[in-house]
Amino acid sequence: MKYKPILIVAGEPFGVFLEIFFNALKNNNFKKPLVLIVSKNLLIKQMKILNYDFKINLINEKRINLDKINNKCINIINVDFKFSKPFEKISDRSNDYINECFEKSIYLLNKGFFSGMINGPISKKNFLKMNFLGITEYLAHKTDKKDNVAMLIYNKTLSVCPITTHLPLKDVYKYLSKKKIIKQVELINNFYLSKFKKKPRIAITGLNPHCESNYKSSEENRIIIPSIKYLIKKKYNVRGPFAADTIFMKEQLRKYDVIVGMYHDQVLTPAKTLFGFEAINITLGLPFIRISPDHGPNSSMQGKNLSNPQSLIEALKFLDK
Repeated sequence: MKYKPILIVAGEPFGVFLEIFFNALKNNNFKKPLVLIVSKNLLIKQMKILNYDFKINLINEKRINLDKINNKCINIINVDFKFSKPFEKISDRSNDYINECFEKSIYLLNKGFFSGMINGPISKKNFLKMNFLGITEYLAHKTDKKDNVAMLIYNKTLSVCPITTHLPLKDVYKYLSKKKIIKQVELINNFYLSKFKKKPRIAITGLNPHCESNYKSSEENRIIIPSIKYLIKKKYNVRGPFAADTIFMKEQLRKYDVIVGMYHDQVLTPAKTLFGFEAINITLGLPFIRISPDHGPNSSMQGKNLSNPQSLIEALKFLDK
């Protein structure tokens, strides 16, 4: 086989991912074969309801034969899952199934059979509960990477990276550290050098409005500015701290490849406003490439076949190069 396949974990079984997957296949020709980890029965049921008629090729995960995998059909690795209806309310009942899908994907990726992984969205409220803030942290735990990962919302024009991810705003300051900022900039820099052969221009925001605080000691003075000074000394192409309310203005955007923010919505809200579904979520620091389309399970849209597949298409195109 000329290309290693792309492995796809279907994620939350009662979200919109499968209909997005079907739509992504409809008008796109990918060089690399795609292999989907999913419940075969659920796939067939949802495909029928949504009026798709793809052929299915069942893959034996214990004896992977890459020569028998192609995109003339949907290649699947089956994970058994009992359900009463093909579209149900999202609940904890899916947890063991989702975990098994991820366990299989990590095993196969570590064996070197696949070029990378895309996972469909999951419900953080139900699947992760209080154990992990997001799939980024879940996969870091599963691969023994702990805090040595970064969430990069990637677009070829501009990417963003939050230093903290899915935290309540009242807790953000507790999780900021010089070590974390420096590590995430290192991961971003290494990713751009490896993937694009370029040293990225990185802007770093402050935490407080206008990078100021009414208190005697601010996070900017204690953590962010010392981190930036250290990174500049180590020859990273970073600048800051910038006020988050002006760094996304057009004249500023042209100067940078990546904006690193202190918390999730500080940088994801403007990025999604600018790029919509043309952005993808890449986890940096794992032993394999992991990408997620930048949307949630959106259970309210189940079965309507109206969800936008563009973010999944962008993820597939990224790994298809």
